[in-house]
Parts: sequence; C-alpha cells; structure tokens
Amino acid sequence: MPDIVDIAVNTEGFSTLVAAVTAASLVETLKTPGPFTVFAPTDDAFAKLPPGTIQTLVQNPPQLARILTYHVVSGKLTKADLAKVDSVISVEGSPISINCNGVFEVKNATVIASDIEADNGIIHVIDNVILMG
Repeated sequence: MPDIVDIAVNTEGFSTLVAAVTAASLVETLKTPGPFTVFAPTDDAFAKLPPGTIQTLVQNPPQLARILTYHVVSGKLTKADLAKVDSVISVEGSPISINCNGVFEVKNATVIASDIEADNGIIHVIDNVILMG
C-alpha cells in the first residue's frame, strides 16, 4: 500500500500540497511509519488563500512547516474516531476543532473525502487550508 506522500503525489489535485511539503522538508517525516492522520488541502483550497501567500510561505520554510504540521495529527484517526471528539492536537501542537454532526468539518474546512487509507496513516481531503488561531 502506498504511503501518505505517494498517494498525494499520485492523486490529481494535490500538486500544491506536494510542492509545499517538499519546500518545508517534510517529505521524509511523512514517509516514516507514523501513523499519521493528514487533513490534506486540495489545490483549490490553496488557491483560496490571498494572492502571493503560497510564494511567501515557500520562501519561509519554518513558517510553512508550522502550517503544514497543523494539518497532521499523530495516530490513525478515521471519521468514526473523529466523530467521538470535539478536537484533536496537531503535530504542530495546537488544537484543531472537529465537527462530525451532519457535515464533517475540521476547523474552517469541510472534509470532501474521508478515510483514504495509506500504509502509514489516513488522509481526509479538505476544501480549505486550516490556519492556526
């Protein structure tokens, strides 16, 4: 089974995420056994950010890494697991609110595809980049 990075690389709609993970030097981390739960923003989600945001972040790898690790949780958490909690703590260290009542939401994003199995975790595809604060 492919790992989280291989799934992102080989799935249409994640080229911005893959480029960001590469720029932030997180590829090797996301290839480790984990397991990880990744809330993966699509290219369309990144496109909703203000113009120039991505270019600015790519030039600031520590800040980019902080934002990306805010989208990752330790452990393999399915939608059913997440439905039992109000929030989870990201790898970055901040809480992420979870709402599975009706629409599956993660902070300010809606999950558009959930429970994508990877060798080292699980991916939930989201329609917005989630920001700390």
